[in-house]
Amino acid sequence: MTSTVGRGMRVAELARAVGVRPDTVRYYERAGLLPAPARTATGYRAYDDGAVDRLRFIQGAQRLGLRLADIRSLLAVRDTGTCPCEPAETLLRRRMAEVDAEIARLAALRAEMATMAEALPAADCPPPSPGTWCPPAGRR
Repeated sequence: MTSTVGRGMRVAELARAVGVRPDTVRYYERAGLLPAPARTATGYRAYDDGAVDRLRFIQGAQRLGLRLADIRSLLAVRDTGTCPCEPAETLLRRRMAEVDAEIARLAALRAEMATMAEALPAADCPPPSPGTWCPPAGRR
């Protein structure tokens, strides 16, 4: 939009209302998540109340771990007036699978760390070789 409007919310006001930095608002605009706002006669951005709702939607989607491209897609559906529930379900199920895989990876890592921690300290542990955690098996 390039029309001239009244006061509206400036970038800093919008950012403060949502709890982000002004640079974040500008970034979302450049990334296509937030439509370019109208401008005042002096060239300042003038956001309407819909921008607050949109930024809160973006924040909620980010808390769920959705990628900006996914959020952009959901917003595009939402902007048509159609409920984005079906595409959101697909994205959320994919994200849950990613979270489940990460939980499994972290559980395996934790088990490995617990096994190592239980073996420490060892009374017969010689000083390690430079650059290693423990000396090679043949040196014990």
